[in-house]
Amino acid sequence: MTQSIISLNSGSSSIKFALFDCDAAGPNFVAGGKIERIGNDPHMRIKHADGRVLAERTWPNHYRHRDLLADLFDWGLKRLEQRTVVGIGHRVVHGGTRFVKPQRVDDNLLNVLDTFCPLAPLHQPHNLIAIRSIAELCPDLLQVACFDTAFHHDRPALSTRFAIPRHFHDQGIRKYGFHGLSYEYITQRLIELDPITARGRVIVAHLGNGASLCGVLNGQSVDTSMGFTALDGLMMGTRCGAIDPGVVLHFQTQLGMSVAEVEDLLYRQSGLLGVSGVSSDMRALSESQIPAADEAIEMFAWRAARECGGLMASLGGLDGFVFTAGIGENHSDVRARICRRLAWTGLRLDDTANAQNASVISAPDSAVVVRVIPTDEERMIALHTIAVMGQDYDGQGDLD
Repeated sequence: MTQSIISLNSGSSSIKFALFDCDAAGPNFVAGGKIERIGNDPHMRIKHADGRVLAERTWPNHYRHRDLLADLFDWGLKRLEQRTVVGIGHRVVHGGTRFVKPQRVDDNLLNVLDTFCPLAPLHQPHNLIAIRSIAELCPDLLQVACFDTAFHHDRPALSTRFAIPRHFHDQGIRKYGFHGLSYEYITQRLIELDPITARGRVIVAHLGNGASLCGVLNGQSVDTSMGFTALDGLMMGTRCGAIDPGVVLHFQTQLGMSVAEVEDLLYRQSGLLGVSGVSSDMRALSESQIPAADEAIEMFAWRAARECGGLMASLGGLDGFVFTAGIGENHSDVRARICRRLAWTGLRLDDTANAQNASVISAPDSAVVVRVIPTDEERMIALHTIAVMGQDYDGQGDLD
């Protein structure tokens, strides 16, 4: 009987999942998919590793995370074909200062992670709903929490501080950084693809509906654009990114907005959606003829390039640049707009390679190597889950 791991990434409107077999070479991807549009006719598609569509399904609007996970497990467990699931790994956005490595899930851990929900309101509650739902469905199944903040934990102390009284920092009000599972995967993949660049000063741009940058030196996080919450830094799909704190005060003291109204505005009504008035989806903006849509795209690229300047100061220069995640991997125009603003570094883009989404999109004479590397947070979660289990492969597809 082959032993398998499931990676689960539960968000507010989607659930990503992947099934991996455990073998001697590491996690072997078998199948994966996504449940989208939760709350608005949820839709699921599952694909095999060979590209075959294994299943598609929709549910009524009232189906929420627990219902969807129950149906997914009911479908999956009947079709595992001589496999047994020995563990489930979860992406958990916030681990605070305490959890800097993946952890086995128990009630005590969940209670602590609940306290971080105000720091990641779009993500953390849904991460924990999935864990609790699985615990109800399969109470004896090992679950592992893998934290997006962990990759950034050991970066220089100065890059973790706000300029506020020290006792607040000691209470945990500090810059954490996020998208760590993605950055961890990319740094490992870069070592395989280009070990020389990987040892140098690299900026990784995780550009999706949530977006951030990370400055990496010899594989270690040095600085990153997100801070205390996943609201900070770059302009995103619906999130504003960095904003003058005085604007928040103005909303409340002069416009009479409540805390809940300000939170909703900054997290759900701003970013690409707010500036364009059209959509939070970069694809829709690219197809739109409305001038505000192009302005939103240009602002997204400008903010990213501007933030890169700060990361270069932290790194002491730039040797490599990696684009990843949905926009970073697939949107050549956004990549080109960002790279044009970084031409002063000696970065030169190969327009043809960029248009083809090639793995290397910098020109041969570029002073900075620019790559496109697809991220794989699910594989990173599977690796961490196996490691937490504390078991070694026996080379036969089973765990000792």
